[in-house]
Amino acid sequence: MRDRQFSVVICVYTEERWEDILAAVDSVRNQSRPAREILLVVDHNERLLARLTERFAGRLSGRLADGAEHEEEVRVLANAGPRGLSSGRNTGIAASRGEFVAFLDDDAVAERDWLRYFAAGYDDPHVMAVGGRTLPAWDSGRRPDWFPEEFDWVVGCTYRGLPAGRVRVRNVLGGNASFRRTAFDAAGGFATGIGRDGDRRPLGCEETELCIRLSQALPDAVLLIDDRAVIHHKVPAARERFGYFRTRTYAEGLSKALVSRSVGAGRALEAERRYTTRVLPTGVVRGLRDALLGRPGGAGRAGAIVAGVALAAGGYVRAAVRARGGGATFSSGPIPNCPDPRKGAAQEGLAQEGAAQTEAAPKKAAAPEVAA
Repeated sequence: MRDRQFSVVICVYTEERWEDILAAVDSVRNQSRPAREILLVVDHNERLLARLTERFAGRLSGRLADGAEHEEEVRVLANAGPRGLSSGRNTGIAASRGEFVAFLDDDAVAERDWLRYFAAGYDDPHVMAVGGRTLPAWDSGRRPDWFPEEFDWVVGCTYRGLPAGRVRVRNVLGGNASFRRTAFDAAGGFATGIGRDGDRRPLGCEETELCIRLSQALPDAVLLIDDRAVIHHKVPAARERFGYFRTRTYAEGLSKALVSRSVGAGRALEAERRYTTRVLPTGVVRGLRDALLGRPGGAGRAGAIVAGVALAAGGYVRAAVRARGGGATFSSGPIPNCPDPRKGAAQEGLAQEGAAQTEAAPKKAAAPEVAA
């Protein structure tokens, strides 16, 4: 396997996650297959930007195990676009120098062979994206009894229902994913207006929209998940409560409506239909069976699944109605080339250059795959 260089993008926004950010960076710097560079993209937080710039000024790795020299620069950049995760990722993509761009959440740590398994997935030239398995690290030390594994996507993790091994999927999960750099040349960047943007509402699905758009732009593209590429995602105590579960599932419905507006409901909801008609009913039955057997949380898990479906459906309907009334617009334009990615502060405007405001229209659906 020839050498494949990865730029790893970690988007950050708050000093409250300072220790988590440092742990995420250290997990990348300790990979068995070193990254070419680590890009920390700060989302409109001048204090955090200054603190990280000072912390990582001039930090480079030394040599690989075989003695070869290897540069592993940690670069700190300001989000060049509007507030939000999508713009932050686009800023990182624009500044990246690797053939592949990987994304890691700022409150997650990657296992040592994370990038090695990503790299192996690109042996096939048709593979345009490789994702991994994300495991929850519960702040309380254990999964809440009532929290169904079928809804682990609520806390940004791999959920029950995805097949094991290396499998073809419709979309990868954005906090544990990699793409060929050329994928963004073909499909453009992450769409702003979808996903988290500093609002209190926990929106998502920006990676889903991008992956579907990528498959439409490149019909032969293959997107994979390799469950050996593992990260551990921190779940704070506030997200272990039903209140967050309720808010997040409702927000998922809102987000899915925007994705449907962009790429068409057929493609946007194709995998979700299988999930709600096959995976979730099995989960309800399992929960009720556990309740009958006196196992902790069985009835709660069954109830949470039913509530989660209803809340997501309600969010979808509300957003779909609002979109028909006013028209949903968002930016999903090309990622510009970066003339000098070493000039961190000079990135201003790059992520938005050439971006087109589009009222998304349905497009032709591709063959069914598994949703991630």
